[in-house]
Amino acid sequence: AGGQGEYGRAELQNSGNSALLTEVSPVSQVWMSHGDSVATLPTGFEVHAKSDDGIVAAIGHPERQCFGIQFHPEVVHTTEGKKILKNFVFGICKAKNDWDLGDFEAQAIARIQEQVGSDGQVICGLSGGVDSAVVAALLHKAVGERLHCVFVDHGLLRSGEVNEVLRVLGEEVGLRIHAVDASDRFLGKLAGVEDPEKKRKIIGEEFIRVFEDEAKKIPGARFLAQGTLYPDVIESVSVAGPSVTIKSHHNVGGLPEHMDLELVEPVRELFKDEVRELGLQLKLPKHVVGRHPFPGPGLAIRILGPVTRESADLLREADRIYLEELRRADLYDAIWQAFAVLLPVYSVGVMGDQRSYAQVVGLRAVNSVDGMTADWFPMPSEVLGKISNRIINELPGVNRVVYDVTSKPPATIEWE
Repeated sequence: AGGQGEYGRAELQNSGNSALLTEVSPVSQVWMSHGDSVATLPTGFEVHAKSDDGIVAAIGHPERQCFGIQFHPEVVHTTEGKKILKNFVFGICKAKNDWDLGDFEAQAIARIQEQVGSDGQVICGLSGGVDSAVVAALLHKAVGERLHCVFVDHGLLRSGEVNEVLRVLGEEVGLRIHAVDASDRFLGKLAGVEDPEKKRKIIGEEFIRVFEDEAKKIPGARFLAQGTLYPDVIESVSVAGPSVTIKSHHNVGGLPEHMDLELVEPVRELFKDEVRELGLQLKLPKHVVGRHPFPGPGLAIRILGPVTRESADLLREADRIYLEELRRADLYDAIWQAFAVLLPVYSVGVMGDQRSYAQVVGLRAVNSVDGMTADWFPMPSEVLGKISNRIINELPGVNRVVYDVTSKPPATIEWE
């Protein structure tokens, strides 16, 4: 462990003696997120790069072709990261550049058909987001009428979400969707729960139980398809060796130990940008593919503290106002994800010459490619002003609005 960590952007100073860093600039921007440092080099290794703080950032053993780096080449904030990965994969490992997303579509459909068989009925947990929509489109190609999409209203959705999903994915895309109102069921389970990990696990299990109940109504329904992505897996469980659980995504770490349904997760090894590309390849409407991500637990992880129907209604309206103003300002498509958060904080204010003591709403807007890292969006002040005025004027119980200017890392995109 180092005495001081490195987080966020840093300069990489390339020594110029590494096959890994071939054609990488002498000084380039990289993304750091670590608290460890190299104290002593292993035998036969040499330093290939340092950060601008003088900390070892890349080492290598030329004879063994073994390399180590202390930054993230896979994120967009590392400006020459793709070049570094290309050097390793194609230059050092001599791999062939023969993978194509078009091949993935065909392979995924074949794997689904092999797993489900010729008569298996599949329940698809449809959230309305791009991930589950892409999974549903893949399943529809693979099994046709044996696909049964189930959209669960857990009382923690965005404003108008139920009608929007049924209209867009049902009428426009042509999926057969059954909507289930389980809001009382979910909100009852969440009553009094403050810990975000408990929220995720409760919601994850309850989703499964609802799907199991729906599956019992369909003869031969033994499979559950869901839009699990690789970032969900990385943050929820140790994938390949010891790693820290950042948060248990409801569809991975939040799953119950016992399930009656077998999981079908065709995009489990893809990132968000790849899923969006696949969605366009599958001819999904652009406005479906381009929707801002929305977490499965919904507003539960944007209400910091206990979840109630009243707090969910309040946050839902704040979020609706926020997104409306972003669309009016023609900013919605310039932002990867934007949402409101209800903070467990009460603030003194003055409204109509009267003292108020009301809640605080936080606004979050970020840009990202794959969801693994994100930059906060520099929102124009006049737009923030309009959003703040509308939220405070239209929502009794809120008297202060704040804007989150933290990137990922060190924060996560969601607040819980």
